[in-house]
Amino acid sequence: MRPRAMRFAILAVLPLLGSLPASAQSGSSTAGRSSSSSGGSSSSSSGQSAPAALGQSSFSGSVPGQPVPGDLQLSLQDTIDRGLKQNLGLLLSSADIGYARGERWEQLSALLPHVTASPYVDVSQVSLAEFGFTFHVPGIPAVVGPFSYFDARANLTQSVFDWKAINKERSAAQSLKSARYTYKDARDLVVLAVGLQYLQAIADAARVETADAQVNTSQALFDQANDQVKAGTSPAIDATRAHVELQTRQQQWIQAKNDLAIQKLTLARVIGLAPGQEFDLTDKSPYAPFEGIGVDDALKLAYASRSDYQAALSDVRAAEYSREAAFAGYFPSLSFNGDYGAAGTHPATNSHGVFDARGTLTIPIFEGGSVHADVLQADARLEQSRERRDNLRGQIDADVRTALLNLESSAELVTVAQNNIDLAEQTLTQSRDRFRAGVTDTVEVVQAQEQVASAHEQYISSLFNFNYAKISLARAMGIAEEGVKEYFKGK
Repeated sequence: MRPRAMRFAILAVLPLLGSLPASAQSGSSTAGRSSSSSGGSSSSSSGQSAPAALGQSSFSGSVPGQPVPGDLQLSLQDTIDRGLKQNLGLLLSSADIGYARGERWEQLSALLPHVTASPYVDVSQVSLAEFGFTFHVPGIPAVVGPFSYFDARANLTQSVFDWKAINKERSAAQSLKSARYTYKDARDLVVLAVGLQYLQAIADAARVETADAQVNTSQALFDQANDQVKAGTSPAIDATRAHVELQTRQQQWIQAKNDLAIQKLTLARVIGLAPGQEFDLTDKSPYAPFEGIGVDDALKLAYASRSDYQAALSDVRAAEYSREAAFAGYFPSLSFNGDYGAAGTHPATNSHGVFDARGTLTIPIFEGGSVHADVLQADARLEQSRERRDNLRGQIDADVRTALLNLESSAELVTVAQNNIDLAEQTLTQSRDRFRAGVTDTVEVVQAQEQVASAHEQYISSLFNFNYAKISLARAMGIAEEGVKEYFKGK
């Protein structure tokens, strides 16, 4: 209170002494404002992490679009294109880029100039008794004022050199790059998720067709057995056995239709179709041989193209810059603060240019161990990011090798399953001929029919595994979008 009392004591004799220079009036306020601005700028800690990584479940959801009249005709590529627009996992990953961009601008702000303007006009009337001046002096009033003055100036704050802030900005820039790579990797995951659901849907559609064919075959067998029972050439048990087989196939057909309907709902959720939107799948699942790629070439392409691996490399670099920023807490920093404007009793009649300039060198002497704590935490984060990078490199190797093995084995299984269908159908034809000739009963025919159904199921499953292995390999090599267009060209 003593400096303030002294200031108003000087103002109290203003009527006797004439006028007080405007620069003297503004000096104390300028000093106070400069002092506060020199310590007022601070940057946020780089230890704050970006939003939590997307869970795999987010790629099974979407933001529904607008309904379309009629039935949509969706090919595999159309479905993937819709997923790349509406899938929830991709939309959340896109938002993370904006978050990381904001983090970088926040760190960059500490290196850019800050300019503010704070003009003000003050009108005051002061009672000296408030400050303890209770005695009366002739010629000195007990109340001073009213009097007025103004101060209008622009203030500039600029960091000249701050190694800690520089490395924080570099770390944030690498985090932004990581977020962009993560977004591209999310696109590959959408392709994988949509491809899986589409292939599963057309596999379920194939099962419905197969089950329907099996129902027709069982109906024909039942009719044949019924006729022979009526003709007295077969026992009644043959008709009963054929009837049981017919109802079993009908149950499988009903279940297959239900599975297909549910799978289409799942696919619609992944790609963001409007609730209740009707659609048909135009692509089937034919077998097209895959032009093989060597393990070494596939791994080389994967390490260069996998966006999640590139994101992991950026995370390591971001952690390295964060470590340098933490260690830079031991280094001095240099900043500049200045302001310029006009001050006086009235802007038009009694004002003068005023300015204040200050360069501040801040030298850390003892920070209470906070810098050491920052360095320890930064070292731990750096080690974790390197371990995640190395683990991901090993996972990429496993992904590529697994996809290639699945491709090779499923291709062989497709060939075997095709041959098995031919053999099973030949067996069924011969068994029905033998039953018609009265050589055998329906046991042999039912067993042959079950073998046909099993052969078709094996073919559908092996074809699904083969086509999904293609998409998995494209994802493992980091070229999911390009790979689907290449591997399923014209399908």
